[in-house]
This record gives sequence, structure tokens and C-alpha cells, in this order.
Amino acid sequence: MSKTTKTVKDYIRTIVDFPHEGIMFRDVTTLFADARGFRMAIDQLLHPYAGERFDKVVGLEARGFILGGAIAHQLSVGFVPVRKKGKLPGAVISEEYTLEYGEAIVEIHDDAIQPGEKILLVDDLLATGGTAEAGLKLIERLGGEVIGCAFIIDLPDLGGRKKLEAMGMDVHALCAFEGL
Repeated sequence: MSKTTKTVKDYIRTIVDFPHEGIMFRDVTTLFADARGFRMAIDQLLHPYAGERFDKVVGLEARGFILGGAIAHQLSVGFVPVRKKGKLPGAVISEEYTLEYGEAIVEIHDDAIQPGEKILLVDDLLATGGTAEAGLKLIERLGGEVIGCAFIIDLPDLGGRKKLEAMGMDVHALCAFEGL
């Protein structure tokens, strides 16, 4: 019996009809729960940025916090969360964005990033790109320079990568799933 090498995509399970009928939910918690899979994902997310200097890692709520914390630790830099409205204590700046059904707001502490700091934005999934775009706008409003955007999963049919690339962003994803 031969051993096959698992890829990051092999660790991700699909849950049908969650959270709504017709959605194929890509669950990264199975990746996070496996030590080898999680390490592989972190290493591969960082690989395109080898030799690059970062000052901070920004993670988007909520699974981006898990990735962002691990990546920040690996890089020996600070971690900054971008959270849903009303979740951060202290002074914040906000950015509204459009969801498939309505609007949402994300926030960042107004002193989390200093002008000129080099930033890596991370999250588990790139779908329409709305949350990532809002996070990027917050970072830029604080004067941060986004060097790259790293995701585990890209859903190319939803156009998020194209949206971020149109903003001039370098986008890196470990795997892609077709459809919703």
C-alpha cells in the first residue's frame, strides 16, 4: 500500500446545505484540528512572502484570527483583528460593506496600525471579497501598506480575487473550490 501526500485541500471537509440550502460550506476546522495539516497551511500561506518584511498581520473575523495569530507568531510580529461592529473595546474606525443579502460593518482599533507599516492580510476563505475589501480599506485609512492577501480557500466563481487584484493587491490562495 503506497502512501499519498495529502494537500491542504484534502483536510477541508464540505458540508452540504450549510448554513442555507444550496450552499457547499468549506469547513477548515478539520484542517485546523490536524497538526500536520495546520502547519502545512501556515507554511504555505507564508511561502510566497519569503524574504518579505512585515510589521503586522491582520486577520479577518473569525477564522482569520486563528490563521493570523499563528502567522504573526511565525513572523515574530504583532497581530491585529478586524472585527464585526461593536466587538472591539476602545476607539475604532469602521467600514461598511455589502453582503449577498444586506450590509455589514467591520472595525479596527484606530491605533492598531501606524503609517507605513507593512501588512499581511489573512483569512480562511475568499468568496465575494467584500469583507477583505473592507479590511483593506481600514488598513489603508490608518496608513498601512498591504504587501499581500493570503487565504486558504478561493471560491473563484464569486469574484473576490478579481475584486482584490483590481485594487492592486497580491492575492495568494492555497486551493480553490468551484461553485458556491
